[in-house]
Amino acid sequence: MALLGQFRTLTVVQRNTFLACFLGWTLDAFDFFLLTFCLTAIAADFHVGRKEVAEALFWTLVMRPLGAFLFGAAAEKFGRRPTLMINIVAFSFFELASAFAPTLHTFLICRALFGIAMGGIWGVGAALALETLPAEGRGFFSGLLQEGYVIGNLLAAGLFAVLFSHLHGTGFLTNWRVLFMIGALPSLLVFHLRFNVKESPAWLASHTHVSAGKPTRPPTDWGELRRIIPTFLFLVVLMTAFTSFSHGTQDLYPAFLQDHNLSTGMVGLIAAIGNVGALTGGVLCGTLSEKFGRRRTIICAALLAIPMIPLWAWSHSAVMLAVGGFLMQVMVQGAWGIIPAHLNELCPAPVRAIMPGFAYQLGNLLSSRNSVFQTEYANAHNHGLLNVALSGTVVIVGIAVATITALGPEAKGTVMSGETPIE
Repeated sequence: MALLGQFRTLTVVQRNTFLACFLGWTLDAFDFFLLTFCLTAIAADFHVGRKEVAEALFWTLVMRPLGAFLFGAAAEKFGRRPTLMINIVAFSFFELASAFAPTLHTFLICRALFGIAMGGIWGVGAALALETLPAEGRGFFSGLLQEGYVIGNLLAAGLFAVLFSHLHGTGFLTNWRVLFMIGALPSLLVFHLRFNVKESPAWLASHTHVSAGKPTRPPTDWGELRRIIPTFLFLVVLMTAFTSFSHGTQDLYPAFLQDHNLSTGMVGLIAAIGNVGALTGGVLCGTLSEKFGRRRTIICAALLAIPMIPLWAWSHSAVMLAVGGFLMQVMVQGAWGIIPAHLNELCPAPVRAIMPGFAYQLGNLLSSRNSVFQTEYANAHNHGLLNVALSGTVVIVGIAVATITALGPEAKGTVMSGETPIE
């Protein structure tokens, strides 16, 4: 009931805006995670190893900074709302194109282009949502917004578990291709944005001249961006650790579960349970960060992921793997749930649509070969089994997230109306 009370405080416009941004990030993640569940099937279809298909994850991640920069700059100039609409159509189109890729090479190109489109969603959507919502309760909405990523993973897991084993088509109707075709449906969200969402009040305020009475479109404030380069570089380092934390525990976990000879339905179910834990952790820690602070809550969640390793990576039964997956994602996504508010509070309004998203996606770039390294380590040192690589990732990255966060600034409660956040 307390959570529902958070929504009752919002106006209709604020609710519609948050819903649109949440769904944009959810459906973007849904399209991304379909690939992680279909790695083995795609490899078999193209007659290559799983490592070769894992390169698609790399190319998606490596191109996301370009998308964050391009769509972020467009959002600063043309507005958050129209840019988000174009962004959603773009990632849906390239998801559909991936379904019809005739060769692995073409598939990798499609995933790289999908990465450009995916890179823009988080920064633009977070800016539109958090600039529209009230400062009170920002931690809760930050946690829920970030967990749109988790809901996308959950939807992908559910679709994989329910539908994949029942698809027996051939050619362009093979099972994984049909799932990717379904992944084009998020483009329908554009209609909700068109008719029910308004532009960010902060963007309108900064782009309207009183004398003219009409919105203007000044260029991005690059001078402001240069002034806060130290903060920007810190955010890049922080997001490198954070993206290693999430992708290092999520991208290869379905493959890890498949190595336990579990059915596709059980793999999907365990992944779904882990995502329920992620949703729980994101909302809980986001809310707690209002009381205990952004940094302190992130540090606690990151370090508490380490004791979850034995259940998460070394259990032998499906039940214990599910328990471990749930607890691990409570901690990983608990830390992540604070990030939308934390980054947007640290960034001034003139660069808020570009700086957080660009830093986030540069972090993805720097950690983009994580899944490839994990696979290579497993092949070289553990007969292809992933438990050692996954465990080592959590220890190293969990400590890194906690340490970098502790060394950085915090600006909890900053009013997002154009002023520079309090350091």
